[in-house]
Amino acid sequence: SNFFAARHISRRFCSDRARPPSAFLRSTSEFGGKVSPTDLRRCSSSVLSALPSSTATDRPRNAATPSEHERMKFPAAAVALTFALASTSSRISTPAHSFSLNMMSTQASSSARTNSRAAVGSKDASDDGGGGGRHPLDPIGRNFDNSWLGQLDPEDPSNRIKSLSYARGPENEDSLNRASRPVFNGHFVEVAPTPLRNPRLVLYSSDVAERLGLTEEDVTSEEFAKFFSGDVKGAFESHEESGHIDTRTWATPYALSIMGTRQSHNCPFGTGDGYGDGRAISVGEVVVSPEALDGPSSARYELQLKGGGRTPFCRGADGRAVLRSSIREFLASEAMHHLGVKTTRALSLVVSDGPNGNTSRRPWYSGDNKRTLPSMDDPRLARFSDEQKRQLLSQLAVQSRGDPDVMIMEPNAITCRVAPSFVRIGHLDLFSRRATKEMKSDGSGPKLDPSTPEWRELEKMIWHAAFREFPAAAYDPFHEKDDIVGAAKTLLNESMEAISTMIGGWIKVGFAQGNFNADNCLVGGRTMDYGPFGFVDEYNPLFAKWTGSGEHFGFLNQPQAGFANYAILVESVMPVIYEKLGEEEGEKVQSEIMEKAQETFQRKMDEVFRLKLGFDTDDAAADPVWETVEKLLRESRADYTMFWRRLTEVASEFPTLSSEAYGDMLDLLCGSDEVREGSSPFHEPLDAEYRSKFLKWIQMWRETLKLSDSSSSGDNNEVAERMRKNNPKYVLREWMLVDAYSKASKGDEYMIAELLELVQRPYDEGTEEQEKRYYRRAPDEALQAGGTAYMS
Repeated sequence: SNFFAARHISRRFCSDRARPPSAFLRSTSEFGGKVSPTDLRRCSSSVLSALPSSTATDRPRNAATPSEHERMKFPAAAVALTFALASTSSRISTPAHSFSLNMMSTQASSSARTNSRAAVGSKDASDDGGGGGRHPLDPIGRNFDNSWLGQLDPEDPSNRIKSLSYARGPENEDSLNRASRPVFNGHFVEVAPTPLRNPRLVLYSSDVAERLGLTEEDVTSEEFAKFFSGDVKGAFESHEESGHIDTRTWATPYALSIMGTRQSHNCPFGTGDGYGDGRAISVGEVVVSPEALDGPSSARYELQLKGGGRTPFCRGADGRAVLRSSIREFLASEAMHHLGVKTTRALSLVVSDGPNGNTSRRPWYSGDNKRTLPSMDDPRLARFSDEQKRQLLSQLAVQSRGDPDVMIMEPNAITCRVAPSFVRIGHLDLFSRRATKEMKSDGSGPKLDPSTPEWRELEKMIWHAAFREFPAAAYDPFHEKDDIVGAAKTLLNESMEAISTMIGGWIKVGFAQGNFNADNCLVGGRTMDYGPFGFVDEYNPLFAKWTGSGEHFGFLNQPQAGFANYAILVESVMPVIYEKLGEEEGEKVQSEIMEKAQETFQRKMDEVFRLKLGFDTDDAAADPVWETVEKLLRESRADYTMFWRRLTEVASEFPTLSSEAYGDMLDLLCGSDEVREGSSPFHEPLDAEYRSKFLKWIQMWRETLKLSDSSSSGDNNEVAERMRKNNPKYVLREWMLVDAYSKASKGDEYMIAELLELVQRPYDEGTEEQEKRYYRRAPDEALQAGGTAYMS
């Protein structure tokens, strides 16, 4: 009965009062005294609060309202700053020329296929490359083993009848289980995808295909295009054993929590029973060899169609994805994998082709939708120092982002995303809420009751998460003994390491997920949901592409957001531990887990910048080096990826740490736009003041390396190699994606294949042509344009 009182232990570690949004950042700036990036955010928010109301509407809706005390940090600005940003139109209109639907060729996609390690073949399939009567889908169809359907519970029929009174949508959708409605119990609902008309394969990953045992002939077959465009049963019609293949498909419910706070009011029904897979439908789990995996998960891959049509969790939309977003999803999934960060993968991208294909109208950005920021010379900023101007303009760039202003017609497409598991923290969150729903927050009311159906659903969900994500550590040693406490504690420890490692990987490669709620956080620490993501261009600790990211999902606030998600996971699993161990012991377990998590998330963050600077992961001598340069990067309009890779070149070109040619090192770091446009990491040439600051910093960096244990020999070769492995040369920048999907909309798919080839070797030097086209900072116009610099 005291579970609710004790569970606040986890919230204490992620509350705004106990830990500010940037708690995982060290204090790095000097602005009227030593202040943290959080203080900078608040100061800038104070300035924004003094702007006319038209500008205030451009602030993220999640931005904090500054207090009177915070405004006093900027006394002049809060009263006298009156300039306004040029506002972007939020009026929706239809352009004269909408997104056109064109015939597309699959020829380009073959040029981007790579030699990948082969996966296990199907149980009964021959190795004849698809000939000899072998069905193209045999490698997956004969290996389906849908554990989600086998180990977990379907929605109860009586509850479905009850929920139909709330159903929203066309009448015929009710019988197909596609009408939006609340789902009151069960771990899944069976729902069939809505097939695309005229499906055509645009792109596929040969590596993922081979892990599933699929050959090129299989992937380019008509049956493959049918299956992965949603016609699951039709794809197996020609199979001699079609009646024996499990073609059931399903969608799952889960809960929403944002920054450690459980939500329900955003649900269409106000109860939290309407969240779930709105347009993602699982079409099977394929058993594979353990050698086909990259981690500790169960030896299977789940196939999920994103854009597969409406489900009961589709909140008023059409359940479709469009070609533009599907291209982004596919390429980003594969880019993240090759960057070495755990992620869901992409098997295929299928488009609805031709004049009779499926299309959807979507709000998007016209060419006129751009943000305009004041310059350093703006007379309205005259009252501030140059340092203050830079920080204000940097903050304004983050907060001034507009909404789409046109409607465009786009072809529908489906990406098949693949992962060992899609178990979300939101899944455990939902069933934990239901199992403890009779309890009150003050600890009164009924005690934890393991005899209820809701409690059994929670226990099953915990066991299934352990089975899918960490079978050797969290499932096998405990399941036969029915030791759910041991399984739960191990699950939490393994997930802690996995999630913190994933987020450290994001920081390493400059990735901002954009919408890092608990339902978008997989228990296994695997990146997913490539919608509002973006790779950092001009460095800002609060960088995000999505207009709704606020500041809590900003680039360097992601460790804090991940920690808050993890706290929800702990809160969701702890009821079974409290029920078995009692209040005192349960409280001790929870406190120990959260304290360990706090240290783990901080350690992963520290390790990232140590490695990027060439130090060992445990060498704390690097920390002040990072703290110093972080401030310089913010103030000098530096491109994140270009800066780190240029610094890697410095380490490589000057291998002797005793070298004092700091001026030459700075010249190499800065590059020259005169030699090659966009080759400098700085959007504006460094003035004398900042050349001096960076010169001193380079000397600090080199001398610290020389004295540290990270390079005891005094030879920089090991340092340079360490940096090369942690500072990618190529990332999937938004301006590249915009160029690729814009060309694809006109029938030219070559660039999609070209980008797929590029992202498969992000740490290599690349070809001369790749370096010329893609090893450059973002064009200045890309930092201003709606749909490129920011998106809704």
